[in-house]
Amino acid sequence: MVGTSCRNAKEAETQAQAAATTETKAVQVTSPKVEKLKLPTGFQAEHLYSPSENKQGSWVAMAFDNKGRLITSDQYGFLYRLELPAMGTGGKPKIERLNVGIDNTVSADTTKPKVGMGYAQGLLYAFNSLYVMINHNSDQNFEKGSGLYRLQDMDGDDQYEKITLIKSLKGEGEHGPHSIKLSPDGKSLYVVAGNFTDIPEMNAYRLPKVWGEDNILPLITDPRGHATDRMAPAGWIAKINPEGTDWELVGAGLRNTYDIDFNEAGDLFAYDSDMEWDFGMPWYKPTRILHVTSGAEFGWRTGNSSWSPTYADNLPPVLNIGQGSPTNFMSGSKAKFPEKYRQAMFAFDWSFGIIYAVHLKPQGASYTATAEEFISGSPLPLTDGTIGPDGAMYFLTGGRRLDSDLYRVYYTGNNAITTAASPSSSVANDPLHQLRKKLEQYHGEPQAGAIEFAWSNLKHSDRFIRYAARIAVEHQPVAEWQNKALKEMDPVIATQAGIALARNGDKSLQNRLLTNLTKVNYNPLSETQQLELLRAIELTLARMGKPDASMSARLNSYLNAHYPAQNNDVNRLICKILVYVDSPTVVAKTMDMFDKAKDDNSNQKTFTESSDLILRNPQYGLDIANMLAKFPPAQQMYYATALSAAKKGWTPDSREKYFSWYASAFKNYAGGRSFVGFLDRSRKIALQNVPQNKVEYYNKLSGSELLTSSGLDMATTGVQPKGPGRNWKLPEAAAAVEGKLENRNYEQGKAMFAASMCISCHSIRGEGGAVGPELTQLGTRFSVNDMLVHIIDPNKYVSDQYASTVFILKDGTSVLGRLVKEDANKYSISQNPFAPETLRDIPKSEVAQTKLSNVSIMMPGLINRLNEEELKDLIAYLMAGGNKEHTVYAAKK
Repeated sequence: MVGTSCRNAKEAETQAQAAATTETKAVQVTSPKVEKLKLPTGFQAEHLYSPSENKQGSWVAMAFDNKGRLITSDQYGFLYRLELPAMGTGGKPKIERLNVGIDNTVSADTTKPKVGMGYAQGLLYAFNSLYVMINHNSDQNFEKGSGLYRLQDMDGDDQYEKITLIKSLKGEGEHGPHSIKLSPDGKSLYVVAGNFTDIPEMNAYRLPKVWGEDNILPLITDPRGHATDRMAPAGWIAKINPEGTDWELVGAGLRNTYDIDFNEAGDLFAYDSDMEWDFGMPWYKPTRILHVTSGAEFGWRTGNSSWSPTYADNLPPVLNIGQGSPTNFMSGSKAKFPEKYRQAMFAFDWSFGIIYAVHLKPQGASYTATAEEFISGSPLPLTDGTIGPDGAMYFLTGGRRLDSDLYRVYYTGNNAITTAASPSSSVANDPLHQLRKKLEQYHGEPQAGAIEFAWSNLKHSDRFIRYAARIAVEHQPVAEWQNKALKEMDPVIATQAGIALARNGDKSLQNRLLTNLTKVNYNPLSETQQLELLRAIELTLARMGKPDASMSARLNSYLNAHYPAQNNDVNRLICKILVYVDSPTVVAKTMDMFDKAKDDNSNQKTFTESSDLILRNPQYGLDIANMLAKFPPAQQMYYATALSAAKKGWTPDSREKYFSWYASAFKNYAGGRSFVGFLDRSRKIALQNVPQNKVEYYNKLSGSELLTSSGLDMATTGVQPKGPGRNWKLPEAAAAVEGKLENRNYEQGKAMFAASMCISCHSIRGEGGAVGPELTQLGTRFSVNDMLVHIIDPNKYVSDQYASTVFILKDGTSVLGRLVKEDANKYSISQNPFAPETLRDIPKSEVAQTKLSNVSIMMPGLINRLNEEELKDLIAYLMAGGNKEHTVYAAKK
């Protein structure tokens, strides 16, 4: 690491060798925290420390210093420094709290010690300094605000007394500023921030500073108010010098990337988050691994404006992971692991407790990737990780004040390992990789020769080359290439140049630009080329406005001849362009396709199937289960949204069909938290275009009475808790209920059984689900206290009869489900408690091991919406087994 002296490097090497020797002799001591981990063959895990058990908060960031000590940060508190025991010895860390910049006094109006430095979501030791990325609004307990800080030990006392604010950042919270990484050459730092962090003024911009929302779909921001004011460029990555005086924007268009890192070839990668409330919507993007090249744009935009990965003006993912909450992302190149894992990137998911090993494979100027489940556990809320100087992997769990733990994982198997991975020369020497790098040298200040070199590469077969070439052109003065773009005859070059000119040119160029684009002979183009041409047209409209009547007619004639197409993405672009230019035929053609529309999610295929996540985390999994049981048709959803702005071409029959579809969708489909709200907003936009005397008719026809007054949720038909609820713990719940079950309300107890979701999995007197045990006789076998124990802590006792089974597959992944049946060749499992009849077959030939899960499929906290009286009525209903004549309903004598 930069800043480490030769003496310290030698000491670190000696320590690593000693640790490796100790590792082979030590006896591994397991604990429940370790036993829950699924590890690859040949790996050992140690639980080193629990900060939350020692009142030291919930740790979310970590880094090793130049003396091999681990520095960590509580999400809402102090920095800590740890001297770690050697591997396998069972020793305990030596821990000190770093009181940087403060004394040990207690602030006047709180009993909590004042924090001088902490609240970090990024730590890095480099250049004889500790860099700290604070994510926090200053307050009385911690006066430092969000930003990047540099801590230095100036007097050699092994403490940091000098604090330098490198740059203050506007943004905080889970979408605020995040990680810091050292560049491969050891000369620079890279920082990353989420989409709630305003981009600061930079010294240079590799992504040209001409970003926009760039979507002509009728805008619907998130109905629940998330990120409604967060506009382009969204989350961003910057490169800075050690002093922080020179900032250069590398890429943007991210949603909320917590961490970034470089592979062996020196290429930068990121693990970006999804917007889980959008699940089921056509613009949903899963969590994904991204290759962040120079000037990269990844197309996150607010609400339904989020760009398709097929759009030419953003870059596609290397790999879609699936649903989850990305946190740490790191290279394994410094690990003492087998070669396969030293060359991998490791992606941490907080929600579902999985560390993925991502295996990159060079492809053209970029990469493809595969993944495997490296480590998993439940619960395992992963926050941060790093490779230590001993070659082991260290990782933290916690966040959001959850119980926090520090682990170490190391290899003790028989495969050969070395102390460090050798640099990959094959990628760096690849001609396409070198061509991309040459083009990227023109990303910055205008340079002579840039247009000549880049122009022919606008038609390169490699998407990353085309992208790099266009960005190189955009960095040159528009006056030098706009006429060249407007006269270009090659269809692919004309398309890419049209995208560049739409982003950088004057609005007065619109007709000339659209004329040139519509001269392209459409039919010979590949689907990719068609998508890029259509995107160029959309960008021109988005940037330069609605065209005049003559140009609108020209676009309608040009595109109408190719609509509908065989490709869903092509149909989406043509549909919204035709709606935008008031095509008289788009409504009839689209409604004719409506019922026949089939989803093709090939470009959104994920490594992790959503059904595999349901039972890993009951809190999030049941939401997924509900959605998968009634998954919406994405293509129909897109058409409905696009047609909401259509003003021409409607007939009474087409309107009847269109608005009836909304009511059907409300009843039959489910998605993320914003699903109902998005549909309702689209429906209301469409209602603005019907005759005034028909508004109420179509409003009712489209399902207005099915919704709450806000339009955010379905109107509930059953009785709901009045509350106020509370976070019920066993002592409080037992005190509220024990000895107080007389003269209870039968109807309210039955309603709370449904409102608390018990009825989804359990039945009483034949009414309810069949995933969990039948509860009619529960009161004859369980006391009130027993019931409360099982409800409040469902993981405490998990019956073998209803436990899920973990199927560990030979490819390193695992599948979780309830084993329903098996034969000589396969296991048949149920993964969705809301669709238990849907079975998945797992060939026994693919299974390496099975074990019962100790995590209940029942979600904790189900009773937390209930007030004391409602809780009494629920427990009385369970005690009575649904029998209205039970003594709990008799008046007290």
